[in-house]
Amino acid sequence: MKETSLAHSASKAGLGTLASRILGYIRDMLIASYFGAGTSADAFYVAFRIPNLLRNLLGEGALSASFIPVFSQYLVKKEEDAWEIARITFSILLVLLSLLTLLGIAITPFIVRIIAPGFISLPDKFSLTVTLTRIMFPFFLLICLAALATGILNSLRSFFVPAVAPSMLSLGEIFSVIVLVPLMGGSVKGLACGVLLGGLGQLLAQVPSVIKFWPRRGTRTHFVGTRQSVGTPGWSGYFKFVFSHPGVKKIGILMLPATLGLGVFQINAFVDTICASYLIEGSPTALYYANRLMQLPLAIFATSVATVSLPTMSAFMANKDKEGLLKTLSTSVKMIFFLLMPASIGLIILGKPIVALLFQRGRFDVFATNLTTQALLFYSMGLISYGGVKVVASAFYSMQDTKTPLQVSIIAMLLNVELNFIFMRFMGVGGLALATAISSTVNVSLLLFLLRRRIGKLQGGETLNFFWRMGVISGVIGIICFILLKLGLNVFFQVVLGIGLSIVVLFSLGFLFRFKEARELWGQIAQIKRFT
Repeated sequence: MKETSLAHSASKAGLGTLASRILGYIRDMLIASYFGAGTSADAFYVAFRIPNLLRNLLGEGALSASFIPVFSQYLVKKEEDAWEIARITFSILLVLLSLLTLLGIAITPFIVRIIAPGFISLPDKFSLTVTLTRIMFPFFLLICLAALATGILNSLRSFFVPAVAPSMLSLGEIFSVIVLVPLMGGSVKGLACGVLLGGLGQLLAQVPSVIKFWPRRGTRTHFVGTRQSVGTPGWSGYFKFVFSHPGVKKIGILMLPATLGLGVFQINAFVDTICASYLIEGSPTALYYANRLMQLPLAIFATSVATVSLPTMSAFMANKDKEGLLKTLSTSVKMIFFLLMPASIGLIILGKPIVALLFQRGRFDVFATNLTTQALLFYSMGLISYGGVKVVASAFYSMQDTKTPLQVSIIAMLLNVELNFIFMRFMGVGGLALATAISSTVNVSLLLFLLRRRIGKLQGGETLNFFWRMGVISGVIGIICFILLKLGLNVFFQVVLGIGLSIVVLFSLGFLFRFKEARELWGQIAQIKRFT
């Protein structure tokens, strides 16, 4: 696969993600205005953290890391077997996740005690969190099935629809704030119902695309385990076939370590929530909104690059093309530097006006803005590392190695916990964000070190040279943003001018330094109509 194809595909994924994120911020502004940063908001975001964490670890995290490499390998070798694997995986997920969802609903009070122990001394807040968690737990089932559909489409180089599908969650929550919450007397339970509607929408939005790709000859769209698929009647034949298929067994073997290996950032955020429950009221909500803002460039740029690079590198590994994998990895890492380094500088300097512009209205007051800005400042320091973890871990997953990222993630997770206890005492919510940034930097550094030992030189000299030149560009962008901040302009003009001028400087100096990443991405922007 040509490198330009990576930029083209990443741009399509990024465009879909951008549309989803814009709706996400409209949703967040509505929620912030309606619920502020008080008890209801804290309870909702802690409750949503539980199914969302399971989604990230078991669904979009582990499932993508284990399913895509195996499915891609079978697509190269024998396509019919690949679709058989897809059918089996869907059947297993439907059954096991349904059982897990029921179990989660039953033990919700125990789970809430673990993730938000600071709520135990506040009976009303604790009870509300338990209720909201139980309402939203089925979201986990729906979103994991949606993640399987995303994995199938990404393996087939279809990126736009899976990237835009998460916007259904935003639409569901927007609908709930406008319609359901008022109908329920202003109760935050209406917002929890909106989450379920959004999860269902994210799954259904991808179904037509999956059906379009599903083979119509020689195979039939049915549940695995019937007489037609295994030739053995009854449930005994079903289980025998499902658990003996080598591809499915491989997915299962890869999935367990991938659950932690790819989800270190989510685990760190989960630990942050526990610690934040002991800080001043509004801290869990401030962490959520700061994380949301930091996730915008991370999702549009880093996640899009990682999403495209995983099936690409998996296809190269299936063909035993080590050189192709290295070139894809190098291109991906440089794209991360090109896009996330300026974004990090911009968020650090213009964080407060961005938070004020997006959220400071209604019950979201100046205090909530300052608290969120403090967390955003330190989260932004690790932005490049967060993106680097996604891309470098994908290289290991493409080699069907999920154990190495697991081992590294455990080290980073333990470091994050230790740093949380140290920094939160002196820096409050900002200390929790700083601990996450440091642990993620250690994570990506160890992954790069181990990857070099595994496959040899990683074109490090060329990448390091690119890094320093991007540092110059980012420095210029930082100076411009700082000047805008000191001019005393309205927050709207600070943010709009800051983003606009930063984009102009990024591409202008990128062309001056002859970065092919600038040329390729600009070419994709110029042909944006082709993406839809």
